Amino acid sequence: MFTKPKANESKNDKQNSTSGAGESHGSGAPKPVPMSESAPKPKAAPSILSSDLNVQGNLLTDGDIQIEGNIEGDIRANLLTVGESAVVRGEVIADDVVINGRIIGRVRGLKVRLTSTARVEGDIIHKTIAIESGAHFEGSVHRNDDPLNSSSSGSSGPVTAGKKIEAAE
Repeated sequence: MFTKPKANESKNDKQNSTSGAGESHGSGAPKPVPMSESAPKPKAAPSILSSDLNVQGNLLTDGDIQIEGNIEGDIRANLLTVGESAVVRGEVIADDVVINGRIIGRVRGLKVRLTSTARVEGDIIHKTIAIESGAHFEGSVHRNDDPLNSSSSGSSGPVTAGKKIEAAE
């Protein structure tokens, strides 16, 4: 009798399973481990939302997103790249945010980068920030050690260039 071995079954396992019909795998022989349990899960490719796509609703992922179209809703991702032709209306929360296009709403990220083609209308809460020459930004900038999990910036007034400005009453 001939049986084809499974892809993850070694030569010794095949002999053990065909030689002694009454033997069990409890005899000290190692059990084969399925590939899904032993190998680390490969990182998924980034999701790309093309320029002809309009989304109304929130986006949530543990992975990376590249947006080229129009989004009306909040976005949560690991790495978010907003393309030059993209428009996002809503709150953006990501570990890394690279803005080449337009965001209307709050941006929260550990690392936030506004390129020279960026247009942001809203507050930015960050751990580190880079703003290239030519970027357009209207709003306030708040530094926070944990910008992803805090619901507010942690200060009672606007902060500009690291200085607190008290509102006149």
